[in-house]
Amino acid sequence: MIPRSEHPRPQFVRENWKCLNGTWAFEMDNGRSGLARGLANPDARLSGSILVPFCPQSCLSGVEHKDFILGLWYQRTLEVEETDLVSIVRLHFGAVDDSCTLYVNGQAAGSHTGGYTSFSFDIQDLLHPGTNVLTLQVYDDERDPMIPRGKQSEEFFSHACDYTRTSGIWQSVWVEYLPHTHVESVRMIPSPETCSLTLTADLRGAGEFTAEAFWEGRSMGSVSCSSKGGVHTLTLPLEEEHLWEVGKGGLYDLKLSYKAADMQVNKAAAAQNDCKSDAELPTDIKIATEDKVSSYFGLRSVALTDSAFLLNGKPVFQRTVLDQGFYPDGIYTAPSDEALKGDILLSMDMGFNGARLHQKTFEERFLYHADCLGYLVWDEYGNWGLDHTDTMGVYHFLPQWLEEMERDFNHPAIIGWCPFNETWDRNHKRQYDDLLKVVYLAAKAADPTRPVIDVSGGYHVVTDIYDLHDYTQNPEEFGEHFPLEGKFYDRLEPRQQYEGGPVFVSEYGGIGYDPAYQLSDSDRASAWSYGTAAHSREEYIGRFKGLTDVLLDNPRIMGLCYTQLTDIEQEQNGVYTYDRVPKVEPEVLREILSRRAAIEVE
Repeated sequence: MIPRSEHPRPQFVRENWKCLNGTWAFEMDNGRSGLARGLANPDARLSGSILVPFCPQSCLSGVEHKDFILGLWYQRTLEVEETDLVSIVRLHFGAVDDSCTLYVNGQAAGSHTGGYTSFSFDIQDLLHPGTNVLTLQVYDDERDPMIPRGKQSEEFFSHACDYTRTSGIWQSVWVEYLPHTHVESVRMIPSPETCSLTLTADLRGAGEFTAEAFWEGRSMGSVSCSSKGGVHTLTLPLEEEHLWEVGKGGLYDLKLSYKAADMQVNKAAAAQNDCKSDAELPTDIKIATEDKVSSYFGLRSVALTDSAFLLNGKPVFQRTVLDQGFYPDGIYTAPSDEALKGDILLSMDMGFNGARLHQKTFEERFLYHADCLGYLVWDEYGNWGLDHTDTMGVYHFLPQWLEEMERDFNHPAIIGWCPFNETWDRNHKRQYDDLLKVVYLAAKAADPTRPVIDVSGGYHVVTDIYDLHDYTQNPEEFGEHFPLEGKFYDRLEPRQQYEGGPVFVSEYGGIGYDPAYQLSDSDRASAWSYGTAAHSREEYIGRFKGLTDVLLDNPRIMGLCYTQLTDIEQEQNGVYTYDRVPKVEPEVLREILSRRAAIEVE
């Protein structure tokens, strides 16, 4: 049985694809000598095996090696038919931590750097009919100050709020076959105000492009254009308005088609098959004349006022939770697609309407479920580990961040971007402010439709939302930090000053609680949370309510983010245990969170 065999990109699906998850040959290479030892050669024999897409540190991988891993090699075969080679053969990797080089039949096919972002290589020129060998070389080092590692521990053991490391492949691998005349990408900007969708399509080759929208199977309109290739922007008017809403979702289906001109098809086919004329084309080779892509979108808008976040023009208080996307058996990788959706449902059951996806780029299947369920998402990058005081940091961070934005742009659930979290000073050097400024400006240029927070809970440089982290555990003292009038408390003053705009308390709570007292004495001694852990159910609920009421009742605050959804290893401050067991009845916290916030009173 192939693990995680569902399509990894539900928003861009071609029928002709194949999942490459499963058992791969595998070998660790801490000396990074594998290339010299010939491991890239197609006849190389690696010493072990691993279950992809699970990282070698996880038990699901079958390896479960917890120590540092500086180098890795993967290998598997790919069977290819002669007819496949008429197409572009595109090999996709959801994520590989951190840098890698792909070899196809012993020849280098391409490289990628960035442990959180998706990438692909077109490999048809290196393939031949029959059995082909794919080999992936990976380098990783969580202690390198120019490698963003997120919450992966830079020490041997997990500690405080850093956890078990992830190296190598940790998201799905798949191959798809597409025509030479095809849709390379599409960017979507919905407009509830005009009941339309603007599409910017990057097209390759000459042909006729068509986009048609559907609602519950009924056509809602279409738009077409002829193209000789390149980027085209079109507007698709919708016959009926169906808004994407919190807790409800609401998605239009979108069918994309790019039908090649016959002359273009024949020339491409002749070139691919080394034919001198169209008449010499092999009669048994079928040439695809149309690229078809299945997609979807949500009709919604986001905006800010001086104090509120607006969805479709109406204020919505953000009742979000910090979700770090860790799993006991898969670490960074969910054991199943159901587990991804399950975490969103668990969050909503507690009364949260969204999440900060914290210090990690979540796989697109999670975003798909958020889109379907109407779950608000702040997209973030795993920036911890990067030396934010070093001017070189921008070169190591910005390309990866823009890759994430490009991949995730079309998801309606994403209502804002936050590239950095807590960029502290380091080795007596201050954070390099221009790093944050450049990344913020690049993010605004890449997406002018969503707000950008330059750094969550850190030293703001330029930001659309002034956000704060406050783990004060006493509700009365916490309330004094956020008065209805006057100045909010900011632990980072005088390095920064609030100068107006919406305020987001993007981390608070973090209440430690072990309701079943199932921790051993040694585990309880090492358990970590913010402040003193609650000793009883009543104390836990009372503290949660007291802290949350302060934020719900303040008309100057646009939203909250509670730390956190689940316990993770030694960190014991989730509303669920690491095994997804609720610490109190979900309806108790849901009642606290779900009442109307002051900012929602019109």
